[in-house]
Amino acid sequence: MSSAPSAAAVISQGKLKHLKALSNSRGVIAAAAMDQRGSLRKSIASARGVDQSAVTDAMMEEFKVIVSRVLTPHASAILLDPEWGLPAAKARDPKCGLLLAYEETGYDATQPGRLPDLLPHVSGKRIVDWGANAVKILLYYTPFDDPKINDIKHAFVQRIGAECAGLDIPFFLEFVVYDPKGGDEKSLEFAKVKPDAVIGSMKEFAKPEYGVDMLKVEVPINANYCEGSSVYKGQKAYSKPEAMDLYRKAADVTGSKPFIYLSAGVSNDEFTESLRLAAEAGTDFS
Repeated sequence: MSSAPSAAAVISQGKLKHLKALSNSRGVIAAAAMDQRGSLRKSIASARGVDQSAVTDAMMEEFKVIVSRVLTPHASAILLDPEWGLPAAKARDPKCGLLLAYEETGYDATQPGRLPDLLPHVSGKRIVDWGANAVKILLYYTPFDDPKINDIKHAFVQRIGAECAGLDIPFFLEFVVYDPKGGDEKSLEFAKVKPDAVIGSMKEFAKPEYGVDMLKVEVPINANYCEGSSVYKGQKAYSKPEAMDLYRKAADVTGSKPFIYLSAGVSNDEFTESLRLAAEAGTDFS
């Protein structure tokens, strides 16, 4: 993930110092993400041909340490989790900045709305004490869910924003959109509504009341359904000119708030093409 903070954004000197620690010599945040937890355990189990229960905490920590040692000399920062990532944080290159996740992995599946929760043994203060330069939160969000559900999520983000402001540490908010009706987010039907979901989410959390310093967002289209893209699968949700307009519209709603594009688990080919289209559209990301 990478982005250059906007000069127009108003930010404290303390937060700016941390952002510089996360950036390279060009002022670009070029971070490696290694805060995966459930999905990583599943991948390690699959690679070893064992049940997930056989993947120990020590295995998780060892994997993250190896990734940190190998990748941090080539990155300006690394994103880790406090559950298995703290040894990896200590093993990183001294010049590499650190972001730490604050949320529980996944979401509450016992009720509708994909409600989030924080790690019970973690606080913003502890994240600072562990040497992090930023707090990161992952939130499943769509403007089209029940307003009562979204009101809970809005308050959740506001609390974290206030906590980060008090600690003078940057707040990175990552959100992933979804279908509140339970549909397939990789389908043609969802591809058609994804732009409104992403743009509406970006517009909401760019508001100053949330205290977010950096938005970590999906691209506003699904390149597999963009006619003219290199990964087009033959079913059209938007033409290439329409996709260009959607990229620009999404970028415009954040005002001076800087944003980073995330892969959201798509293939390398699709993510690379999505970034190429974003660059062609002239959106302000690195």
